Amino acid sequence: MHKAVFTPQNTCLNRDWVRPVDWLNFKAFCGMKSFNVLRTLMFSGENTPNSIEYEPDLRKEKHMTPNKEDYLKAIYKLGGMEEVVNNKQIADALKIAPASVTEMLGKLSREGLLEYEPYKGSRLTQDGFQVAVLLLRGHRLWEVFLIRHLGYPWSQAHEDAELLEHVAPPRLIERLDKFLNYPAYCPHGNAIPHPDGQIDCTPLQTLNLLSEGETSHIRKVTEEMELLDYLQDLGIEIGATVTVVSIGAYEGPLTLELSGKRIQISYKAACQIYTSK
Repeated sequence: MHKAVFTPQNTCLNRDWVRPVDWLNFKAFCGMKSFNVLRTLMFSGENTPNSIEYEPDLRKEKHMTPNKEDYLKAIYKLGGMEEVVNNKQIADALKIAPASVTEMLGKLSREGLLEYEPYKGSRLTQDGFQVAVLLLRGHRLWEVFLIRHLGYPWSQAHEDAELLEHVAPPRLIERLDKFLNYPAYCPHGNAIPHPDGQIDCTPLQTLNLLSEGETSHIRKVTEEMELLDYLQDLGIEIGATVTVVSIGAYEGPLTLELSGKRIQISYKAACQIYTSK
């Protein structure tokens, strides 16, 4: 079978530090209709005088890799713009050995993407913050697109958004945002950062903290692959009204009234579902 040659003319992105996406394979991946939408988002108006000017992509300037980007995104999600994040928190978030974290943080510090203090932790610089915001915006907007327009289940949308976030330049993310009519939340309930990095915060509490007979609304779920499949199979949906019917002893299962039916959910899963406070 003939293998397509990757060139700037037949790839949707031309960046030397990630594998480009072949247009033919990408068409098969997303379907003709959505493929045409993405191609339009990517290239429409590119050579016209009235094209919008976008901020340069720092990831290219800094010779970023998906691995480095994952560190910056993890630090950002752990609050690394406002406070110092320690190595153990980062290792736990990325599920890697602490020794690997120390080495990478040193590299990112030398590249001006974070301030790293041995034995204390790391804080993002403005450049690191800009990269992290672009990644998180891209990830959550891709999730909206994949579920809304391609019919993805929760877990697969999260998985493929992890890939797409690393290859989409700022101009595509901004056009995608406009195409989706500027969604405020991803399908899992996480707020989508504004271009300046601001996030709309709403007070939430985990489902396990509700008392028997108490009613609330599901607002967010933790993005873990197995958990997402488990919750979707149970019919859990963001925005759904939920009432706690009963709670098993010693952290036993919770019986819930959800969308006119009763379901049982594990206590562990209930700790990963966030409801209105």
